[in-house]
Amino acid sequence: MRYLFVLIVVLCLASTTNAQVSFGISFNLNSQPAWGPTGNDYAEYYYLPDIEVYYNISQHRYYYNDRGRWRYSSNLPYRYRNFDLYNSYKVVVNERTPWRKHNDYREKYANYRDRHDQQSIRDSRDSKYYANKNHPEHKNWIKEQRRNKENIKNGSRNNDNGNRNSWSKGREDNENNSGRAAEQKKNSEKNRKNKK
Repeated sequence: MRYLFVLIVVLCLASTTNAQVSFGISFNLNSQPAWGPTGNDYAEYYYLPDIEVYYNISQHRYYYNDRGRWRYSSNLPYRYRNFDLYNSYKVVVNERTPWRKHNDYREKYANYRDRHDQQSIRDSRDSKYYANKNHPEHKNWIKEQRRNKENIKNGSRNNDNGNRNSWSKGREDNENNSGRAAEQKKNSEKNRKNKK
């Protein structure tokens, strides 16, 4: 019996640990920029091989090398002012400080330079991207969400009213039936008295 109890406790603790680990994984699809690539529910950084720049999604910062030092800015450096983020290739990098391994990334993704075949979030027609506030369909998606909420809310009200109506109707029917029964009872008593 003790072994069974210990086994149950161990299994419960193990399942709790797994739940905590899986709970720690989050999605940041809604906070990714409209020029970000499709197909990634979560990304920490984008690496832009064409200009060798990293973009931190949560901080909205570009990390770039300036004369041997890594700097960051909320805008691309001036020298990249004409760079088209929507039509360049982005590599998702889920690492805390990817520029520390920049030589590895530059070598690994050198073949992705000058590629323009990656779909951006802005150009996607997959409805999951409409939740992204930077997507052109976001406002329509918000309206649709509100409409759905209202329909659900109104639908539950209609069901409640329907239940109340059927309940009160049933109650009225019961009262009518009991009234009829009482009337029938009086009539049958009158008929008995008349027969006597």
